[in-house]
Amino acid sequence: QLQLVESGGGLVQPGGSLRLSCAASGMIVSINTMGWYRQAPGKQRELVASITTGGSTNYADSVKGRFTISRDNAKNTVYLQMNNLKPEDTSVYYCNIYLPKWFSGNTYWGQGTQVTVSS
Repeated sequence: QLQLVESGGGLVQPGGSLRLSCAASGMIVSINTMGWYRQAPGKQRELVASITTGGSTNYADSVKGRFTISRDNAKNTVYLQMNNLKPEDTSVYYCNIYLPKWFSGNTYWGQGTQVTVSS
């Protein structure tokens, strides 16, 4: 079974920074896509950023220029560096990994970590 363990959430003032980490363990194929999603109360879960094993990235328009996603393939870990945080970034952030169709096509989720941006 595959597990994702997130860390790094917390309370930060507007304009501040946080770094989220997510380590994957278990049955992992070397080629995959990892990402971060977020869900605020009463809203749908939305993609924040994703990154492939090869390093191709995708960002939501709302975080471009402020957030940076990266990964360490040797450690099966993905990071989200969040700078210039805004109150509207307040959400539960979920790590996600997608395994390619030729392996399983399954998607796995972490337990979520709370990010609160408030003065």
